[in-house]
Amino acid sequence: MSKAVGGTVVAALVLAGGYAWADVHDLVPGVLTIAPRIPDAKPFPTVHVPAASANVLQTLSALPADAPMPTPQRVGELIKELVDNKDLLGESVSVIVSDGLTGEVLGEHAADKRVVPASVQKLLTAVVALDQLDVASTLKTRVVLSGESTLYLAGEGDMLLSNKKGNPAATNGHAGLEDLAVQVAGKLKLAGIDSVTLKLDDSAFEGNPMGPWDEENAPLGFAAPVSTLAVDTGRKAEGEYAPRYTDPAIEAAKSFAARLKEQGITVASGPSRAIYESKGQIFKANGKELLGEIESAPLADIVQYYLKYSDNTIAEVVGHTIARNKGLPASFSGATTAVMQGLAALGIDTTGITLVDCSGLGDTSYVTARAMDEVLELMVSPEHPEMTTALNGLPIGALSGTLADRFIDRNGRGTLRAKTGSLSMVTALAGMSVTLDNRLVTFTVIADDIPPGGQWAARKTVDGFAEKLTECGCS
Repeated sequence: MSKAVGGTVVAALVLAGGYAWADVHDLVPGVLTIAPRIPDAKPFPTVHVPAASANVLQTLSALPADAPMPTPQRVGELIKELVDNKDLLGESVSVIVSDGLTGEVLGEHAADKRVVPASVQKLLTAVVALDQLDVASTLKTRVVLSGESTLYLAGEGDMLLSNKKGNPAATNGHAGLEDLAVQVAGKLKLAGIDSVTLKLDDSAFEGNPMGPWDEENAPLGFAAPVSTLAVDTGRKAEGEYAPRYTDPAIEAAKSFAARLKEQGITVASGPSRAIYESKGQIFKANGKELLGEIESAPLADIVQYYLKYSDNTIAEVVGHTIARNKGLPASFSGATTAVMQGLAALGIDTTGITLVDCSGLGDTSYVTARAMDEVLELMVSPEHPEMTTALNGLPIGALSGTLADRFIDRNGRGTLRAKTGSLSMVTALAGMSVTLDNRLVTFTVIADDIPPGGQWAARKTVDGFAEKLTECGCS
């Protein structure tokens, strides 16, 4: 399959191509529109992988392989207009735009400069995870009985546990501590045990759970300490930026103890941390010692979840999992080493890339716009169909994730998919869209020295560039 044809198929599968654009402009039947929003409008349809529906197959011809690509001259004009907004974006702006089918660079500015990526860095972790991990596998949380009445609770990194019953249709809350307690209590009662001591074994992860992050990130709700288990990513209350516990694993163990009590089992002591000479021994236990086990959503769903909602903590869990899979320490340093090795193995030029975490929350990571462009081109390449999972996880303009409140009144609504990035001095956007000529383009914009307090204006400026790129019927 040629890259042009294969790229067309992938683009149609992920973006619904020209049909989606026509839908937005009310030229064909569909749920998208630029007309005033209807209160109960249906959500944008999501394409699930690997199974393709008949509706998806009908869109495969939406982007013809011979659709004209934007001219480098016009793309260059758009880039110059963007970077000249120094009052809003500052002096440090890196941009690159490429054709999604051929990989040809259509325009760039400072694309090889080392810049702070913020959360667009999560794309690096995603492509390595999809390349190296079994994305159908899960993260397990289990309970083992030791001796007559000591329980050991251990996890592999499921920080998306539910405090109650699990929801098989959800990613956050897929596995529930109440379900685990029911399993464990049932076996304890059969053995005549009604009082236990509870210990937490969190030896699956190593090192400082906050890595390079400021300790204030937890109370501010930006991230929780990376732990082997947690309820709702360690949040103390509902809400995306609710404050996080400083020890999410112990808090989850307390919740599990409460669920055991509801099932008639008294936790006489604990929970407290266990210290093991042999790491991971709980995950080697079987037979009558194993009292209960619950599993997270598949790793593919977890990757999509952290991309859609830009969840820093879960991105680090995935990074730790990649490291453990490679036999490296499941720590911040092990994870960044594993991701760097994985990028090189995928053929990404890592010159200029320095990672201190896997999420981009650390403000001393560096990438280049060119490297991000290579990652995006990899994601739409027919040679890497496994990357479709990451494409489907990207937020959609005006409709989902961190782009739900952006591109509402702009072209790009429903047709642009991109990863956002924000730090106090950084605004970034990296993704793909379809032009008016039905041509798939990839783009990366990173401004890492925006004026203080200028995040809103900088973001609007970058969105305006992406909109003009989408409008570019400039063949």
